[in-house]
Amino acid sequence: MERVRKHSRKRDAILDCIRQTKCHPSAEWVYQQLKPEFPDLSLGTVYRNIAMFKEEGVIQSIGVVNGLERYDCHNAPHTHFVCTCCGSVQDLEAAILPPQAMEDAERVSGGTVAGYQLQFFGRCAKCRANKHGENIS
Repeated sequence: MERVRKHSRKRDAILDCIRQTKCHPSAEWVYQQLKPEFPDLSLGTVYRNIAMFKEEGVIQSIGVVNGLERYDCHNAPHTHFVCTCCGSVQDLEAAILPPQAMEDAERVSGGTVAGYQLQFFGRCAKCRANKHGENIS
């Protein structure tokens, strides 16, 4: 039986905040963005709603970057570039695995591939231009 949820302005705002940014936000970032509009918003509310969105497949976790779990609402297969210096995360739409790679993964694993996450790590163009930037990874 499917659970019916009441409409929530905060829940809608949390999802909209994640959808409207390309920065692959953390829960803390979302909280900071919404706190001025919703003074009674708690970080726990943000985390609970993000967990629900993940469970429903509306958003996905792209992993932990600089100690914080980051999220993406773009669920189609794509890759990410994570800067090990500043922690920025970029979508790499052009860097998609060929279908043969997923077929190979199925053949080797004996399972069925439902999706994948691929991440590249290095220094972004901005950090490369800053010759004094330190690698924090």
